[in-house]
Amino acid sequence: MDLGLPLPDSPHACSVCLPTWDSIVGYEEGRQKVVTRMRTGYPRFFKHPVVERLFAKAKAEVASDQEDVIVLPTRAAVQRAHRWVERQAETAVRITSFHGLQVLIVPAKAKATADAYWRFAGEVVSSRQAQDFLDGNLREGNKSHLISRALSKYTGAAPEDTFIFTSGMAAVTAVLRALPGLHEGKKTLQMEFPYVDSLKVQELFGHGVVYLNDATGESFDEALMRIRQGEFAGVFTEIPSNPLLRTVDLHRVAKACEDGNTPLIVDDSAAGPYNVDSLKYADVVTGSLTKWISGEGDIMAGAASVRASSPVANALRESLRADSTDSSPLYIGDAEVLLSNMRGYTKRMETVNANGTALASWLAAHPAVAEVWHPSLTQKENYDKVMRPGGGYGGLLSFVLKNQKKTPKVYDALRVSKGPSFGTYFTLVCPYTLLAHYTELEWAEGCGVSANLLRVSTGLEPIGHLLAVFEEALAYG
Repeated sequence: MDLGLPLPDSPHACSVCLPTWDSIVGYEEGRQKVVTRMRTGYPRFFKHPVVERLFAKAKAEVASDQEDVIVLPTRAAVQRAHRWVERQAETAVRITSFHGLQVLIVPAKAKATADAYWRFAGEVVSSRQAQDFLDGNLREGNKSHLISRALSKYTGAAPEDTFIFTSGMAAVTAVLRALPGLHEGKKTLQMEFPYVDSLKVQELFGHGVVYLNDATGESFDEALMRIRQGEFAGVFTEIPSNPLLRTVDLHRVAKACEDGNTPLIVDDSAAGPYNVDSLKYADVVTGSLTKWISGEGDIMAGAASVRASSPVANALRESLRADSTDSSPLYIGDAEVLLSNMRGYTKRMETVNANGTALASWLAAHPAVAEVWHPSLTQKENYDKVMRPGGGYGGLLSFVLKNQKKTPKVYDALRVSKGPSFGTYFTLVCPYTLLAHYTELEWAEGCGVSANLLRVSTGLEPIGHLLAVFEEALAYG
């Protein structure tokens, strides 16, 4: 059984094999028979074994038996963690340097709070950085400027307006901190059901978030009015959203933001800059480079690109430049791997787009399937306004069965890689809602996201093979 094996087969894999419905539930509930098999996991959620060794070494050297630690890459990151954890846990914590890295030392009762900072802020020590540290080979230097230059060919942002981070979530938190309105105590607005941590970041590190689950109709009109009145520090949305692949009317949102002098932040991780040109509407675009842009699933990184003509461009640039260099810079070893992976981006996306659209169309016509979400089928008119010439609808799609009780059997029968994350060269499926919202399934259901939703990230396999695999599994539906 492949349970717990890294996906891909790399010591630095960003996903992990969870091949059965029962293994997903076991992972979420912390069952020992599942957790003890886990060789890796998504890096912000699951501490890589090498990172755990780094933490253990730091704890043994700088903390007492009654204390715990998290290791962070920079002084700025650990100082921010220090302030946040003290406030949240209502207890004193302390900082120390550790052979070129930084350690936050916390009482055992504050460990969960410190781990939450690691997960949500995304300012993490990567497995490559941890390995080099433990091997005595921790490297200095920075190659993010080369990634900025390569990325700018797709985003349209100037290289000097493209900022690289240790993770996509580090980019999002850095943008949130950079918003001028945040310093005035304003809330942010989230449009459409977002990737789980994007909403959590606004809740945890901002002044609260107003959440508009369905950005259509009267509620959308009312939100636009509030934006025009300057109520929000910023407006966040994803193009398209994950996992419902919906696309807000970005033209109308951008106009309201312009009228209200409110920054618009768009995350394009689900489709990637090869497919969508979010920067023509947004003040800043965030994205996870872990996904389609890397395509290998063996490197974590994120980016934020500023639109040069944005009225807040200077404020954003100044803050993001400091954060990307001082708080959560991408480790040089990771940057080198990402630069290598990026070379295949265009060619990969051509195949991924074709496979995603073909599979979505095929599933939509299948008698066992109730609904499919994919930009080629879901709010297509809004997506088309943002789609680049020559771009496509992406490889991310979701579906639910007519008989949802049979979803576990269909999932178990799928002969593809199964685990968290997306954007790999191989097809990757997961019961997204169980993984992302296990403790709040009822809330997610109320937002239109079924507990039995299956999310598919199409890879580079021949489409005939993919359709045959799904046909075989759907026989159980």
